[in-house]
Amino acid sequence: MTDVFDAVSIIAAKRDGNALTDGQIDWTISNFAQGKVADEQMAALAMAVFLNGLDRRELVRWTQAMIDSGERLDLSGLSRPTVDKHSTGGVGDKITLPLTPLVAACGAAVPQLSGRGLGHTGGTLDKLESIPGWSPFLSPEAFTAQLEQIGGVVAAASSDLAPADRRLYALRDVTGTVESIPLIASSIMSKKIAEGTGALVLDVKVGSGAFMRDAARARELAETMVAIGTDAGVRTTALLTGMDTPLGFAVGNAVEVAESVDVLRGGGPSDVRELTLVLAEEMLRLAGIDADPRAALDSGAAYEAWRAMVRAQGGDPDAPLPKAAHQETVLAPRSGRVVAADARGIGVAAWRLGAGRERQGDPVSFGAGVLLAKRPGDLVEAGEPLATMLADDKGRFDRARGLLAESFAIADPSAEFSAPALILDRVD
Repeated sequence: MTDVFDAVSIIAAKRDGNALTDGQIDWTISNFAQGKVADEQMAALAMAVFLNGLDRRELVRWTQAMIDSGERLDLSGLSRPTVDKHSTGGVGDKITLPLTPLVAACGAAVPQLSGRGLGHTGGTLDKLESIPGWSPFLSPEAFTAQLEQIGGVVAAASSDLAPADRRLYALRDVTGTVESIPLIASSIMSKKIAEGTGALVLDVKVGSGAFMRDAARARELAETMVAIGTDAGVRTTALLTGMDTPLGFAVGNAVEVAESVDVLRGGGPSDVRELTLVLAEEMLRLAGIDADPRAALDSGAAYEAWRAMVRAQGGDPDAPLPKAAHQETVLAPRSGRVVAADARGIGVAAWRLGAGRERQGDPVSFGAGVLLAKRPGDLVEAGEPLATMLADDKGRFDRARGLLAESFAIADPSAEFSAPALILDRVD
């Protein structure tokens, strides 16, 4: 059959504010995935979408076309109900690590396809690869078997899942169209729907350390993704959660794994534990499982599921985690009350210390990062530690020291202080 569409006409239609037809969208995404629509043409269309948006019908069709450009996992044969979680990314956001085994211990199957960090937000795979022997690469058969037997998998997404989105994301990154809410939403949801989950909870971060700093835009993104999931037959809800302060005390890779294990063993920072439990409750509700995640956490069942997950992917849960070769403490310049610990500044400092990467494919230092000694609300004396920098290269301290110190705001001890809310809102 002869094509009745061409890229230039489709670009012009969206440029002029018109809604694209289903046929135009299907033709564009399919031919882009096959290399028949040139990168510069797709970049122009992405800019037209950035400026003029996609309506709900267009967005659902665009997302489905992204899914149809590759394979879709079939998890229908599992005896457990499937449910997943996706976070839009933050600083110290290690929640996937305790959450996946916790929900698995409650009887669900959690097919977590995760990514690597870029910039100031960390990547789940980078954290887990700090565990000696652990690998994120699984065959579809091993992936499904681990879900059935243990209930939880955290793995790298196959290149066969939504390949058109992978190509488009690379273009958006270099053409100033990353911030388009329709393109963000379709990118996230095409991969999550393609992985075959029956239900999905979205953790949409809001604040200085989040991709979406503005609450109104974060809500718009949450509502857009929930709509896409719902229209695709995936039970979907979203929580808006605060990201002005890092989650927990650890920011990095191995240090975040250690903190996650503390949570799984019944301890850990209160905010990490609270968010883990809230998300677990939401996931279990969507999966139709009547279980108490708090009991599974406190009994050690979640910790045992974690150990089984690590071993199943070649890791040694008892092996010592990597440690940075050098450390340096940042001290408080004055006495008072810490009233802010800026997530973005702390995240960038950890990145400069080697915990993150500047370009895709760069290596990370598993031991590098930041350990907070004080969080908002804490009293501090002049000369007391605010945070500790960790790096394998001493020369990196100069790049991070000033930024890390500036990330803390200290007021008079008597200053009024209200802890920022962790759970801001819910969208379903």
